[in-house]
Amino acid sequence: MRIAINGWFLAQPHTGSGQYTWQLLAHLPQIAPEHEYIVVTPETNYRITGHELPHQEPFRTRKPGLRKVWFEQVTFPRACGRLGAHLAHVPYWGSPLRPKVPTLATIHDLIPLLLPEYRGNVLVRAYTRLVQSAASRAALTLTDSQASKQDILNHLGLPSERVRVVYLAAGSAFSPTPQPDDADIRTHYGLPGAYILYISGFDVRKNLAGLLQAWALAQGPRGEFTPLVIAGRLPQHSAFSPDPRQIARELDINSKTLLFPGPIEEAHKPAVYRGAVCLLFPSRYEGFGLTPLEALSCGVPVVGSNASSLPEVVGDGGVLVHPDDARRMADALIAVATDAGQHSTLAERALAQAARFSWEKTAHQTLSAYEEVFS
Repeated sequence: MRIAINGWFLAQPHTGSGQYTWQLLAHLPQIAPEHEYIVVTPETNYRITGHELPHQEPFRTRKPGLRKVWFEQVTFPRACGRLGAHLAHVPYWGSPLRPKVPTLATIHDLIPLLLPEYRGNVLVRAYTRLVQSAASRAALTLTDSQASKQDILNHLGLPSERVRVVYLAAGSAFSPTPQPDDADIRTHYGLPGAYILYISGFDVRKNLAGLLQAWALAQGPRGEFTPLVIAGRLPQHSAFSPDPRQIARELDINSKTLLFPGPIEEAHKPAVYRGAVCLLFPSRYEGFGLTPLEALSCGVPVVGSNASSLPEVVGDGGVLVHPDDARRMADALIAVATDAGQHSTLAERALAQAARFSWEKTAHQTLSAYEEVFS
């Protein structure tokens, strides 16, 4: 079977779609080397075996404009036909309106359709309508969670039998086993011996206001000794991307209880997770929730919201409450941070929950979908 894979996100390996694409390319040839995998990018095509991957940045996407639409709707389907592909896979929400071969699409979430703040300008809305229409042309749709599947059924009107849940996974580096350079990495970022961790984006669905409201209630006298670490590149304050420092000032939070180490390098994230007492993650919407799974894989419990896919990912490896219930979130945070017995129980459950997910399992289930479409 010759499989053509849309490689647009190869150039963005730190995005969710980029990580997903790279992990599929790393694992599919290993579990099924009898098939041929051809990754199509705007610049060239790559034939993938179990022993090689394309170099990391084959083309530039800083200002893609309409180039992305042209690639998805013209270049990629034409390449599939020219290459004699038996089927194609678009590993994100951007499948062709007129596919040349049977095509699978992975829709990670419906954020631009469901959340008004993400609908963008007229061009973004037009693009959303295009890919929304194209979704019905896919032979099979994969998605990351039961919550996302329900969103797809409700808002795209696809039949249930043509939507398949295939969970994602955390990378193998995310484990509870300490590494020799863990302490040096945490020192590099100015992190103390114990801390509560937030590591994700700052856009409005991430609910930084709810996070800091909960912290304002939970910090108490322990806050200076177990501070809240908010990692990432801080945004310029806006309604869409609020600056947590401004929110903290408005809530009169003791600045000594907050640390802002800036962006964390991908290779350093496991060490930063392993030093955390727990992950605080009050997001309102996640198609999957890779950040909580990375924390669980490191044996770190999660205190967060029970919204969208997060209950599926976190399971009983944490405490989840309504994203607007700052009081209950603060109580859960205090209990996990101060009750050694509860923390130990949750840490064990975190590892057991994380073990349910693996990229090998993702690859096997994706391959089964390919074979179903091809048969």
